[in-house]
Amino acid sequence: GALKRKLQSPQGTPPVKQQRKPSLNTFRKGAPGADTTDRGNPPQRPLGKNKKQLPDKQNESQKGRPFVKTSSLFKNNPDIPEIHRKAVQQVQENVFTTDSFGQLDLHPHLISTINTVLNISSMTSVQKQTIPVLLQGRDALVRSQTGSGKTLAYGIPLVQSLQGMESKIQRSDGPYALVLVPTREVEESVLVLFSFLQPFTWIVPGVLMGGEKRKSEKARLRKGINILISTPGRLVDHIKSTECIHFRRTQWLIIDEADRILDLGFEKDVAVILNTLNAHRETRQNVLLSATLTEGVTRLADISLNDPVSISIADEVQKVLKPASQKDREASSSSNCMEQENFAVPEKLKQYFVMVPSKLRLVTLAAFILGKCKFEKHHKMIIFFSSCEQVEFYYDLLVKVLAGGPELEQPGRSSPSSVSLQFLRLHGDMEQEERTEVFQEFLKSKTGVLLCTDVAARGLDLPQVTWIVQCNAPASPAEYIHRIGRTARIGCHGNSLLVLAPSEAGYVSLLASHKINVSEMKMEKVLTNLMKDDRFKLHRPGRKKSCGTNPQEVRERATVLQSKFESHVHSSEGTLRWAKKALQSFLCAYTTYPRNLKHIFHIKSLHLGHVAKSFGLRDAPQNLTALPTAGSKKKTKPRPKRSDLLRKTHGRRRLAEILRSEYSSGMDSKVRRKKKR
Repeated sequence: GALKRKLQSPQGTPPVKQQRKPSLNTFRKGAPGADTTDRGNPPQRPLGKNKKQLPDKQNESQKGRPFVKTSSLFKNNPDIPEIHRKAVQQVQENVFTTDSFGQLDLHPHLISTINTVLNISSMTSVQKQTIPVLLQGRDALVRSQTGSGKTLAYGIPLVQSLQGMESKIQRSDGPYALVLVPTREVEESVLVLFSFLQPFTWIVPGVLMGGEKRKSEKARLRKGINILISTPGRLVDHIKSTECIHFRRTQWLIIDEADRILDLGFEKDVAVILNTLNAHRETRQNVLLSATLTEGVTRLADISLNDPVSISIADEVQKVLKPASQKDREASSSSNCMEQENFAVPEKLKQYFVMVPSKLRLVTLAAFILGKCKFEKHHKMIIFFSSCEQVEFYYDLLVKVLAGGPELEQPGRSSPSSVSLQFLRLHGDMEQEERTEVFQEFLKSKTGVLLCTDVAARGLDLPQVTWIVQCNAPASPAEYIHRIGRTARIGCHGNSLLVLAPSEAGYVSLLASHKINVSEMKMEKVLTNLMKDDRFKLHRPGRKKSCGTNPQEVRERATVLQSKFESHVHSSEGTLRWAKKALQSFLCAYTTYPRNLKHIFHIKSLHLGHVAKSFGLRDAPQNLTALPTAGSKKKTKPRPKRSDLLRKTHGRRRLAEILRSEYSSGMDSKVRRKKKR
């Protein structure tokens, strides 16, 4: 019998239990299913009935359960590394001093304007050190943290010197002072100078910037502008095309945010402006201001400044005015390069970072916005992205899903989730009128979220901004300092959050090497904000009300929120196309990180499917290179000359291939020989 059972058992599926051999009486009784029952067990039901009945029971319990069209967000994610770093002591500046403007030798009307109109009574450190130097007529290289009052530091001595001239200034005299700013958002400089000039009505300020009509700007130049504020590109355009512009009486040249001007590629334009000024008038007072001291800024200082006074407000060199001789500048350029420079951070600024896998980036950002701007009061937030397409895409997505229409709110309840969120956007592809309107609206609002590119990273004074969020890490620590400088200005409190992927953990150590100390914020803590919003609750019948923060329910709500994002993205071809363009722009920006950061930000370290989730896409899209970028025309690169081709080739074999490909068709063709003759 044992041998018979071994031969009859199929391979891989041995019998689980030894069954009793049925007797002859059992077959005579005809008991159904007697051959499949064990001892003492009731007969089993046929398998077909179980298949039909199980789904019916499940359908009864799943009637109220929403169908989630997304894969699990919390599976197959890379592990979040633990970051062990030493706490560094940050370089801090004493922003305020006890000295008042009345101690300076200023016009009484100017002092009263500062005290009454601007509501400022005491000077900051940069103002205390810079204003006396500029009143003496010296050139200056000023380096101070963002939001420390650099605009007032050059604006007060400028107005003081112009109003005190022996011959009264006439509007038709043309520009006496030229102020170069990096971007079109120069409202801060304009408003400050306008407020200074209220008692001195004969001094006329004016602005030249891209996006406005040249005809109206030329008309203003013909009438006369005494203090000319302009971007370098627009001013060079007028120098080449406008005959009435001249700089015969220009006595001041102020280059504000010099490092940003160089970063934007305006070095050649600045050289053209300097040559034009030198051709009209060689003697003038020059001021160069920057929050960071890079090689480009030092090179620009060598060209534009004449025996300047170097003013740095960091604790290490505080209350020290050093003549920046050639040797000192060479030493500073070698020691203050990007790898070694230490940056001053506002004292009341708290800096955080959060490690988020790419798949969870979108829901984490949404949960953070809800937690700070919806369930906490009086928060004003700026979110930085690396491209204009991302700003446009996330603006539309967050407005439609997070801001919430009436269909998303629960009727008959006045919960905190019924508070509407206000989203604004600002980037370089917008028209100038729209950019100015958005800037003014965010300036006046008490709460709101501004999505922007680095166009808003410098020179903008936006009061009451409490949070700076960087969804894409900046390309340098200097750019990081300028972004977080939009908050904690002039002694106010502020916070910043840097969103990093697990593969980008090395960026924290890079910041620490520049004495920038950031604390970690856990992703799980951010996601618990979703428990406060019942719109993302997974409704199940018979389920008890959750108390506290259940990790499983937090994950379920994050999945529901992700499904809402994905449903909106896939609702039409237009939104799907926008998501793919935004993803493409993100990948293109990711490849532009400098070489010394490639070990942290490398395109091969990204999982394309996971990154696509952060743009509301269910799968990684195909043929991304075929998508045109939004808001930009296709620019055809000029065909390189032959000398450029030869310069790029390496090795004799490659050079021989190029020569053969260029001349083989011409050597063999009789038609081309005739044309040549």
